[in-house]
Amino acid sequence: MKIGLAQLNYMIGDFNGNFEKMKSAIEKGIAANADLLLFSELSVCGYPPRDFLEFHHFINECENVIHKLAAVAGNKIAIIVGAPSKNPTKHGKDLYNSAYFIEDGKVKFMAHKALLPTYDVFDEYRYFEPNKEFNLVEFKGKKLAITVCEDIWDTGETNPLYRINPVAELAKLQPDILINLSASPFNYKQAAKRIDVIRRNATQFNLPVFYCNCVGAQTELIFDGGSVVMNALGELIDEMPYFEECIRFYDLASTVEGRRSTVDNQQDKSPTKLIHDALVCGIQNYFQKLGFKKAILGLSGGVDSALVMVLAVRALGKENVLSVLMPSQFSTSHSVDDSLKLLENLGSPHKIIPIKEVFDVYDKILQPHFENKPFDVTEENLQARIRGNYLMALSNKFGYILLNTTNKSEAAVGYGTLYGDMCGGLAVLADVYKTQIYEVCNYINKDEEIIPTHILTKAPSAELRPGQKDSDSLPDYDVLDKVLLEYIEHHQGPDEIEQLGFDEKLITRILRMVNRNEFKRHQTPPILRVSPKAFGSGRRLPIVGKYLES
Repeated sequence: MKIGLAQLNYMIGDFNGNFEKMKSAIEKGIAANADLLLFSELSVCGYPPRDFLEFHHFINECENVIHKLAAVAGNKIAIIVGAPSKNPTKHGKDLYNSAYFIEDGKVKFMAHKALLPTYDVFDEYRYFEPNKEFNLVEFKGKKLAITVCEDIWDTGETNPLYRINPVAELAKLQPDILINLSASPFNYKQAAKRIDVIRRNATQFNLPVFYCNCVGAQTELIFDGGSVVMNALGELIDEMPYFEECIRFYDLASTVEGRRSTVDNQQDKSPTKLIHDALVCGIQNYFQKLGFKKAILGLSGGVDSALVMVLAVRALGKENVLSVLMPSQFSTSHSVDDSLKLLENLGSPHKIIPIKEVFDVYDKILQPHFENKPFDVTEENLQARIRGNYLMALSNKFGYILLNTTNKSEAAVGYGTLYGDMCGGLAVLADVYKTQIYEVCNYINKDEEIIPTHILTKAPSAELRPGQKDSDSLPDYDVLDKVLLEYIEHHQGPDEIEQLGFDEKLITRILRMVNRNEFKRHQTPPILRVSPKAFGSGRRLPIVGKYLES
């Protein structure tokens, strides 16, 4: 038996586009004399469709695509396709998250998803009924166990929310092959975990595994692909590329059954490389799927905007990224010089629009109403909002999408100005800590200096008052990021963080800043998710609360 995996980039609700991609893959499978071709979870409609699933028309369109795919495959190849299906009973939710097994142009079998995740960015129990019945399907003399994104197999037996381990239930029926259709969102730890989980199931149940994941970005969620074929010994036969569409075929007898692997086909799992590649993919797909081509951003001479500039150029092309330098009376000469050097390296267009004249007008008009109060954060925020207005005006006039350059450290503690440097259509770095920013920049510079060295070595500064440095208002990023990581990603409270050796007063200060600035994060652009816990739909905290305030 020859089995193919189609690792494709779908768009939510683009039924014609998704069908054409899948049709092309089926035709390639037929040309390769494949017997069976796998697609990923909810491939027909794209993942995650969220409340589109509540529209009858949306579900009907899914069914229409299933019928069209069945006709394309005919009796030349069998396919397994992910799509929602209607629950024929009157009990529970109206839909299942299903894998359709199609043979001879007909739907012969459906496997429904059993473990419906309701954590982090997932909310599948809102829409789907969990499967409670487990059966195999026979094909070409082999019994197939089909699962849908059960990439939480490793928690199935220990988490009380999941009282059924679908793989264990199917294993009781003695299948020959384990097949998994997946839509597993990327984070920089997920790739290594995925291999471990698949290996554990392959060896525990003595089954070869064919794991088909999707690829590409859907707004803030990024999917890395990395589809896997593994034999029953837990040896990796193949791991598909990350962040690329790919279709490959495998001969079951010669490459999987009982074969002892001699070639290591694992992809590079370096977190820094993965973050870089994920962000490029996220920017590129956000623009492509919305139908936009050009981006704009403010280039300050700092490391964050420099990194966004490089990523945007790599995603969209140098001619499609406009940077705007907006110096003030507080800007240092090297900020402009460093930015111009970066632009020279990239060959991208730019504008220089100073803000001093506009700021002076604001200051003159408002001074009588400020009651002689001294210069403070108010004037600093005014500068940020003037810059935001410049960028949004150019965005409106020429149809650019504004890329926000705020990093996760700043977003966490509220070190940013609403309607100023926090505005934009997409937040590129808001799930990347400041210390990680430098790591990604050094990765970019590994072969040649693209980001000028001075940008990476000078002290971070917002340059909103004379001699300002970030360290005037914030703990050093080396310390701040470690505390934030424990609180945000690891869910550790102040007592647990203090046991790691951090000062109690420092911990209290940082955690209070995080909690008090929740209202700002509710007004930010979509944030590209690259960590296990990003701000956005996967982190739901109240704006008004008193935790750690007493």
